[in-house]
Amino acid sequence: MPAAATADRPGRPAVAGDHPGAIGDHPAPATGSSLLRDVLADAAAGPARHRGVLATGTADQLAALTARGAQTPSACIQFVEGDRLRLYGSWGVTADWDAINDTTLDRSLGGMVVAGGGAVIVDDATADDRVPPGVVRQHGGAYLGYPVHDRHGQVLGVCCAYDLRPREWSPEQISAVAEAAEVATLLIGEQLARHELEQQHRFLDAVLDSLHDGVTACDADGQVVFANERMRRLWADDPDGTPEQGLFRALRGERVRDEPLARPGRVRRNRHYLMDAQPILGPDGQVVGAVQAVQDVTRQRRAERFRSCELAVTTALAETPSIEAAGPRVLEAVVATLDWVHAELWLVDAPAEVIRAVARWSTPGWPTGITVPDDLAYGQGLAGRAWQVDKPLWIRDVGRPQSLISADTAAERLHTALAIPVHDGTGTIGVLTVFADAVEDPEDELVALMSGIAAHLGQFVERRRVDDLQRQLVRSKNEYLALIGHELRTPLTSISAYTELLREADEATLVRDGPRLIAVVERNALQLREIINELLELSALDAGHADVRRTPMDLAAVVRDVVDRTRVAIGAAPVVIDTDLPAELIVPGDRDRLRQIVENLLGSAIRYSPDGGHVEVSLRRAGRAAELAVSDAATDVPRIEREQLFTGRYRTSRGHDRVLPGSGLGLTLSRAVVERHHGSIELTGDDDGTTVLVRLPLDVR
Repeated sequence: MPAAATADRPGRPAVAGDHPGAIGDHPAPATGSSLLRDVLADAAAGPARHRGVLATGTADQLAALTARGAQTPSACIQFVEGDRLRLYGSWGVTADWDAINDTTLDRSLGGMVVAGGGAVIVDDATADDRVPPGVVRQHGGAYLGYPVHDRHGQVLGVCCAYDLRPREWSPEQISAVAEAAEVATLLIGEQLARHELEQQHRFLDAVLDSLHDGVTACDADGQVVFANERMRRLWADDPDGTPEQGLFRALRGERVRDEPLARPGRVRRNRHYLMDAQPILGPDGQVVGAVQAVQDVTRQRRAERFRSCELAVTTALAETPSIEAAGPRVLEAVVATLDWVHAELWLVDAPAEVIRAVARWSTPGWPTGITVPDDLAYGQGLAGRAWQVDKPLWIRDVGRPQSLISADTAAERLHTALAIPVHDGTGTIGVLTVFADAVEDPEDELVALMSGIAAHLGQFVERRRVDDLQRQLVRSKNEYLALIGHELRTPLTSISAYTELLREADEATLVRDGPRLIAVVERNALQLREIINELLELSALDAGHADVRRTPMDLAAVVRDVVDRTRVAIGAAPVVIDTDLPAELIVPGDRDRLRQIVENLLGSAIRYSPDGGHVEVSLRRAGRAAELAVSDAATDVPRIEREQLFTGRYRTSRGHDRVLPGSGLGLTLSRAVVERHHGSIELTGDDDGTTVLVRLPLDVR
């Protein structure tokens, strides 16, 4: 057998040894080889590393065909991994060739093929100087190897046949191995193309799954063939199943852009989307499918509605004089914004220690008939509990036991409830409550919105209080000037005039008229002293210097005593005083100052009652407060004058100077004393008369 193959044999290509320095030259890594390593790494993952080349079993089958065509006992398929050759397919490999499983490029016959990029033909390994030492057994062997390329011509591996005995390779055998290498090249190209396509699909799927928009596609028959992760979540959130109406329209050739779409969510609240859709055209221009994308804009829509709600609340508060008047408009804006069904506004009545419902609103068309109590005690019900804990309360389902809502109120129609305390500079002044007809989980955005609205209400009350104080300050200044000009000047004028008469009277006149003139001077001096004392008392109360000692006392006994003394004082005056008093009513208070209040209120009622009128005095327990009501039969005080009566130095236009002349400070002083007792005083009335209502807490605060 010849020592080595030569290139001049007919049909035999040039060998690697024809190129000097071929052995040991390492080809630079290429894109194809890197990609092939990824493919082979996936395919070879398993206990048998040499199995599963290209596709499972393909490399072994190709090695078997190579051995059969080359008429050799053994053949193998090797691929380059870095600076080594690894076996991925074989036929007839014996234990003597175990080293071929993992060999270096610079000390292997396969490395010669890779380095030269052409065939390597060895008839007798022992007689060929190119063969590295120790590659085959000492008695030699034959080797026929061809490179395996990718579609770009880069050498990726070797397809070879070998025999443990020296032999001369025939042209047919050489052609068979060359054709097998070509087949391996084709298989590699197909596998790499499939791998690249799969990688592209994975990349595209990852991109689509990362989108915030839901994307779905269908074939020409309308069958959905793809949906990204976002679209699958949107389907899961839609209890009725989101119809792919955009796909159907796109299959008809229509292009849809930014079309609004509303669908119910899993908690019955509508979700809002913008939809795009377009057909997918084939090479011939025919529709082969359609794609649709939907963008969830629910949060943006809700943010817009939240801003609209705040604007509506601000507008309502700006256009109304009181929080009670603004309440219905505020609740209407809140209910419409949240897509809930019912809302209530409660204000704290501190003296009575209750919280009262001042406004309510239900969605038009929604079944009404919800039972709303007039007031709730501290800690009672949802509004009372929010007042007590002074923080937002979210009740997921008011229909459950211990939900703070009575069964009559819930009536199996209300479910989720939210209560938000309303604060001003002094503390909690009210509670805003809203209800939904579905069970909803807590949402920080809704709590934040409601807290903002509650803050608007609190600021409104604070602002109104400041405005009222400013007006009162201005009015007080003017009224003090008027008081000096009228209330003080009138008795001083009388004293001065009658003193002058006494000075100029002769002895007979003094004897005859002196006592009467002195009585007038004395009466005006007492009235002047009363005005000065009340001014000083009012100033001390306003400044906080007056001492109010609150001890348990019988308010019913005080009222009864004042009424009896007043009846004696008015004598034959045509005014009747009717009473409705309990036997006893103990309150914590300052006896002397509360007596002064009763005297002022009863004196004012008698002063303004017409001839033959009735004055009614009643005292009763109302919850955790005592209510004292003093009513007269005079025409109702005009609403515009009611608040002015409590600001001091003001007389209503209906005033008459009757049996008990007054200083005009009675109601003002009464309010100051009541407020120091943590109570309240208000003026109400109608065509039948006017009532002053005083509420005093029964518990020490």
